[in-house]
Amino acid sequence: MRHIRTSRFALPCLQKVNLSRALIPSALGLVLSSTTCTVNAHWVYVSNEKDDTVSVIDTETNEVIKTLEVGERPRGVTLSHDYSRLFVCASDSDTVQVMDISDDSIIFELPSGEDPEQFALHPDNRHLYIANEDDAIATVVDIESRKVIAQIDVGVEPEGMAISHDGKYAIVTSETSNMAHWIDTATQAIVANTLVDQRPRDAEFSPDDKELWVSSEIGGTVSVIDTETKEIKQKISFQIPGISRDLIQPVGMELTDDGLTAFVALGPSNHVAVVNRETFDVEDYILVGRRVWHMALTPEQDKLYTTNGVSGDVTMVDVVSRKAIQTIKVGRYPWGIAILPKDKIPQ
Repeated sequence: MRHIRTSRFALPCLQKVNLSRALIPSALGLVLSSTTCTVNAHWVYVSNEKDDTVSVIDTETNEVIKTLEVGERPRGVTLSHDYSRLFVCASDSDTVQVMDISDDSIIFELPSGEDPEQFALHPDNRHLYIANEDDAIATVVDIESRKVIAQIDVGVEPEGMAISHDGKYAIVTSETSNMAHWIDTATQAIVANTLVDQRPRDAEFSPDDKELWVSSEIGGTVSVIDTETKEIKQKISFQIPGISRDLIQPVGMELTDDGLTAFVALGPSNHVAVVNRETFDVEDYILVGRRVWHMALTPEQDKLYTTNGVSGDVTMVDVVSRKAIQTIKVGRYPWGIAILPKDKIPQ
């Protein structure tokens, strides 16, 4: 049976979970539950690889308010642009599950190809681009028809996925081929490849789409690529006193909307780097949990939440002071993360 486990809050507001669940692709059930929430809180969705669950954190209290059971080995999570749905990459179930935010029900599943790792939603809110690590392809799914409309051959072991804000390009990073592949979303064809350092993981476009940032886990660098030329314009490396270089492994990234700062998760070094996006200098390192994977900024961009795989927790970082403020225990091996704004939380 699929359970939603809840926590208590000081200022309760009741949310009922619908007992009915349409188009359930498995025998999972759903039990009646109530959650509590605070007035000014956002919700943070965190996928837990080893528990096959998604934890939901209230950002005002920084407590887990519910834990949702999903498919096997959930990794990437993302919200629809209207914040009505949560997409979950259930990697070992070879599917993308689509959850209704209003009642936490899985309303349908999408064909994803084998071993979906990460995905990105096109600005049209209809086309989902999925990296399939085992098959060396990128799968494009039409969410409305729930059909695959394209499968694009890319490099070996694709993982990272990003789409430009203007919707023109989809990017796939291939870990073994050490490339960022540029897909024209109008033709669903690769139009360029940019060679980066060893084992690229995450890709992020700057808010103005002029730059693409790609982290290279084993190479220990972040490549900043000019979107127009598709060439690397800057390469950033990292050094943390007292920590071996081979433990400094860039993975997830977050770029602030003001164009000033980039945050880079550095894996088993247990630190997040703070990079000046104008000078490309590393200004600070923030100690967080063990094996930091991915991150998400709150809508106000005053807090940064990191998923820490080995320690099984999430760290809340104050962006202004650049200090870790609180640790929140979640499930085993937290990986993906997405934040639902407070005005989109169902009442």
